[in-house]
Amino acid sequence: MSVTMTQSAATHVQNFLTKRGKGVGLRLGVKTTGCSGMAYKLEYADAIEADDQVFETLGVKLIIDPKSLPYLDGTELDFTREGLNEGFKFNNPNVKDECGCGESFTV
Repeated sequence: MSVTMTQSAATHVQNFLTKRGKGVGLRLGVKTTGCSGMAYKLEYADAIEADDQVFETLGVKLIIDPKSLPYLDGTELDFTREGLNEGFKFNNPNVKDECGCGESFTV
């Protein structure tokens, strides 16, 4: 199992952690919500729990809880800028369908 980041995402996370002044990495998970069933959740992590899976890309740690890992296996996290909009993009091979608003997905 693996979860990776692009150079753009790793740079963005590392810059934010530096500005924040603390943190061990980025916690990525899924939660049940939305019209399609699941949504991504992201937060900066200050600690790694004993049962977390840690994947390191370009010196940045992605921390995944064991319940989320099956839904995220193979995902590549990217950070994109399009005009005035910027944000994380999830390239997840497990997604079967997404809702029209882009807030949730089905595996």
